[in-house]
This record gives sequence, structure tokens and C-alpha cells, in this order.
Amino acid sequence: MSRGVFITGTDTGIGKTLVSATLLAALNAGGRRAVGMKPVASGCAETPAGWRNDDALTLLAHSAGDPPYALVNPYALRDAVAPHLAAAASGIELRLDPLRAAFAALSTNADCLVVEGVGGWAVPLSSTLMQVDLVRALALPVVLVVGLRLGCINHALLSARAIEADGCRLLGWVANRVDPHMALAEENLATLRERLPAPCLGELPWASAPEPRALAPYLHAAARVLPR
Repeated sequence: MSRGVFITGTDTGIGKTLVSATLLAALNAGGRRAVGMKPVASGCAETPAGWRNDDALTLLAHSAGDPPYALVNPYALRDAVAPHLAAAASGIELRLDPLRAAFAALSTNADCLVVEGVGGWAVPLSSTLMQVDLVRALALPVVLVVGLRLGCINHALLSARAIEADGCRLLGWVANRVDPHMALAEENLATLRERLPAPCLGELPWASAPEPRALAPYLHAAARVLPR
């Protein structure tokens, strides 16, 4: 299998897709053939081609080549709720085997896979599976996206603690400025740098309409430290 990284976040809606797509853009600009994967996506729209998720489509758009959507997003779930609930509503049980198979298939034409998780770290996939089971099955290091807003220190430290307690490797973290009016943003960032047990791999500035390729230079350092 190709090398890869798992992107998780301190919460939902803090920019995992933006960071993932920007990292893909940085990797591809640096000469590595990088492909994105969204194993499980809650909140999909029905199209003539089947169920499609905006986050998965964004990763696909910034991937090298033209990987099949079904491999990029093996489980496309209709309802925008927790994945185990969305799967149950659709009469589906999320299993690891199809996800491992899709990862392996994507790996045949990629140097690096950027795998975006769903929600935060401690998310159930089924009555017997947690998201960490997928990370372990794919043997991927983890990058934590920290959305810079009120409460981010608590969420980041708890997430980092949980990742390490689950036996996974926290490769580093990326700061994403989701709140342009955050009070004492630099002081919060300094605290995160001091207390998180892994290095900061980059900071994304706030933008009303962020474009991953334009932001790629902010994550060139992160791209260089990913496993080869």
C-alpha cells in the first residue's frame, strides 16, 4: 500500500476538508502523486451518478489523476448525521473490509493517500466499530486539524490525548483560522504550540472563500514530513 496520513479534527466543521485538499495540492505540487479519500461521508445528495458528498468531491478535484468516486468515498450516506446513525437509516452496516479494499486500490496509482475522517476523533462507525478501528486497520499516522476559535485549547488537548491513548501516532497538527474575530488568537496559538505533544505543521489563514491550491504554500512543510 502507498504511504498516507489520516486527517481528523477537534470537532466537525473546523476545516478537515480544506486542510486535506490543501495538503493534496501541496503534495502534488511537490512532485508526489497524492490522492484523497473520504471513507465515510454523511450528508450526500442524489445525482444521476449516485449519491455524492461535497467533501469527497473536493478531495477528488484535488487528487492526482481521476480516481473512481466509489473508491474515494466507499460509504456515501444520505443523512447529515453521525455516521452510525446515517448508516442505520439507510439500512447499511459500516464494515472495515470495503474500506481497506478501496484504500489498497487507490494505493496502486498513488504515492500518498490523504484520508479524511468524519467528525471528530471519537466517532462511532457502527455498534462494534469506532473510527479509530479504521485508522488502526490502515496503519496511518494522524494529523489533527485545530479550528482556532473559543474552546480550541480544550478540544485540541483532549483530542491529542485520545489519539495517543488509542495507540495511534499523532504526527502533528494544523491550525485553521475559522474565526477571524477570535480574541487573543496568537496567545491561543502559542499555548497550543507549547502544550500539544506534536509539532505544528502549518497554519491556514482565514478566508471567506478559501482555495486549496492558493493555500498550498502554507502546508508545504507539512507535505515534506509525511511518510515516504
